[in-house]
Amino acid sequence: MKITGLRIFQLDLPLHEGTYKWSGGNSVSVFDSTVVAIDTDDGLTGWGEICPLGAAYLPAYARGARAGIQELAPQLIGSNPLALGQINEQMDMAMRGHPYVKSAIDMACWDLLGKASGLPVATLMGGHVGSDFALYRAISQESPAKMAKKIEGYRRQGYRKFQLKVGGDPDTDIARIRAAADVLKRGDVLIADANTGWTQHAALRVADAVRDIDVYIEQPCTSYAQCLTVRRHTNRPFILDEVVDGIDMVLQGVADHAMDVVNLKISKVGGLTKARQIRDLCVSLGIAMTIEDTWGGDIVTAAIAHLAHSTPERFLFSATDFNSYVTVSFADGAPIRKGGRLSASSRPGLGVEPKMRTLGAPVFSL
Repeated sequence: MKITGLRIFQLDLPLHEGTYKWSGGNSVSVFDSTVVAIDTDDGLTGWGEICPLGAAYLPAYARGARAGIQELAPQLIGSNPLALGQINEQMDMAMRGHPYVKSAIDMACWDLLGKASGLPVATLMGGHVGSDFALYRAISQESPAKMAKKIEGYRRQGYRKFQLKVGGDPDTDIARIRAAADVLKRGDVLIADANTGWTQHAALRVADAVRDIDVYIEQPCTSYAQCLTVRRHTNRPFILDEVVDGIDMVLQGVADHAMDVVNLKISKVGGLTKARQIRDLCVSLGIAMTIEDTWGGDIVTAAIAHLAHSTPERFLFSATDFNSYVTVSFADGAPIRKGGRLSASSRPGLGVEPKMRTLGAPVFSL
């Protein structure tokens, strides 16, 4: 099989709740998603998606993704998309860094591998584990009372894991965590996610103030060293996210006993191929994971589902269903949440078929 063409589509994904807010006063109301189609001489097409969380979250932005994919596209024509290691090496040789640019291409190649073999991606990644898996719900940053009320609403939808967006004023964040804890029920899980928003001294204040609460502290500060300092001064379980961008950081974190859980975002590490490598390493090292991405719609959600559903249950801390946050559905067969849980398709590849009328005309075609 050879790649004969590549198309790029741009899609706006508005949020059901209007806006999504996190630390630093950042917010997004419409996500700018990029969908990639890889066409082959066998008549099969593979689909991928990349959707950065704006430009202020990670070193990534939507127009950069499209520009980068256009840069790589000519160098992929004639390559075998099923040779995933070779494709990734090709991309890394042609473009240093910029893992988010490569993610949708790698995702589309996995879709092609599944379609060519007649197997779902989850099977290729180790097999479906159980019938489904639990999701978390992100609680956008608002007043303590409003965030607590949202937890109660999302619990009625079946969620039992709640990720509070904190990382602002320490006193307000302490109140947010306490208000949320007050409405939890037995079996609920609470995460306070600062998204790098606290200074080290503020993070230490908050961590000390909630020592009596059953809450996970997630990525309190910008740097790994600052997070490690907070980790060493708190008795709360600890999650690293933004700083975990590859295998090297996982190994460093394990050596330093820096975390109990890592957030594994597909596009942050360069696609499903590298995400699976990190997933398998974490399983071997005994580190639990939340499997997700920066954001996205139906295709990203499908990719998350396949990676998460093939992960041993005791190491899958959580996952997410981004397509339930947005108002636009653009692919048939995308996984749909049922009672706070999700499952990967048993159809070949990612199991999704984009709605071409929704995608519209490509913004780039080769």
